[in-house]
Amino acid sequence: MPPRQTKAIAHLKAVDPILGAWIDRAGPCGWEVKADGTHFDHVARSIVYQQVSGAAAATVYGRMLGLYRGKAPTPKQVLATPDEPLRGVGLSGRKVEYIKGLAEQLVAKRLPLEQIDRMSDDEVIATLTSIRGIGEWTAQMVLMFRLGRPDVLPTLDIALQRGAKVLYGLRTQPTPE
Repeated sequence: MPPRQTKAIAHLKAVDPILGAWIDRAGPCGWEVKADGTHFDHVARSIVYQQVSGAAAATVYGRMLGLYRGKAPTPKQVLATPDEPLRGVGLSGRKVEYIKGLAEQLVAKRLPLEQIDRMSDDEVIATLTSIRGIGEWTAQMVLMFRLGRPDVLPTLDIALQRGAKVLYGLRTQPTPE
């Protein structure tokens, strides 16, 4: 485990005994950064995963890749694809719109997506949320799982909220605040 992660886990255990006990039960963190592919592919994949179970999203994303011979498409390829085949793999009309909007911004060079790894967290969030269909949750997922920034707390994540409810024995699900 990297020293930074070891230090962070030690801090969390010290300040929150309930969370600390859960960390001990859960075992080593298996979180991995997805450094393969392009930023475009990762953000498009994150759009596919919005508000859908992981298994369902993985199926839809796999079918989407099938349209491009099993490889992640480029923004130009996505723009050249009619909406119907994309809808046919299970993407909603909105998600097709969002992914194509992202692709349009990149082709027009209006989005510095290739530079996000050199931006602060706030700059990444502002850059990504400037695109229709990309909200703070998606930007946080990119920060964590693409850029490897483990100090992001995605309070908008429903699974995190549900987990906190169970872990702390709350009667209602906590809000992001």
